[in-house]
Amino acid sequence: MPRTVVVIPTYNERENVAKLVPAVRAAADCDVLVVDDDSPDGTAAAVEALAAADPRVHLVNHRPRLGIGPAYKEGFRRAFALAPDFIVQMDADLSHPAEMLPELLALGTTHDLVLGSRYLRGITVVNWPIERLLISYFGNWYVRTVTGMPVRDATGGFKCWRREALAAIAPERVRSNGYAFQIETTYRAWRRGLAISEVPILFVDRVAGESKMTRRVGLEALWIVWWLKLAYRLGRL
Repeated sequence: MPRTVVVIPTYNERENVAKLVPAVRAAADCDVLVVDDDSPDGTAAAVEALAAADPRVHLVNHRPRLGIGPAYKEGFRRAFALAPDFIVQMDADLSHPAEMLPELLALGTTHDLVLGSRYLRGITVVNWPIERLLISYFGNWYVRTVTGMPVRDATGGFKCWRREALAAIAPERVRSNGYAFQIETTYRAWRRGLAISEVPILFVDRVAGESKMTRRVGLEALWIVWWLKLAYRLGRL
């Protein structure tokens, strides 16, 4: 039976992890590894309670808070130690449907990386403000235009990797710290010739907690695509 580890970075997601972790465990035969970025709201304690009742739930206390990129790097490092066949990334805010995990994992048997896409079949996003939706949609158009990467949703965080594929992109060398981390990891996979597939998902905006998107995070995504393009041409990616 293939082994799967789902890595979920958190910051102030106490209400959401209490619902998400059981939903993930019910949807797939997997370990859940929560990387908490020093949340002051008690997220770590909530995960500890879940882990006490389920040995396949794991908490990593990531201190000090450094952002989603470093949290994922630590999560991947811990996930590799569990020797899984697949490593899945998910957001903690319940926007990624846990019930889609079996479909991503099934596609993962024939692909190196499977992306849960909000823009593969039109726009499948619910409850986002129009400004946020436009920024995301045209941001992905910008990524495709600058890099040439044939991916409809390069900024999404619902991904399924074969362990060997994730190791091949050397995630510890990823430069991005914010949500550009998603762009960079997918770009590295594409440039290495890995087999990438997308599957449509219904993305529903968070009900509890606050978005971690900031102007600084958005600006990082604007320039990182040019850096990636240059780094590839110089053979430094």
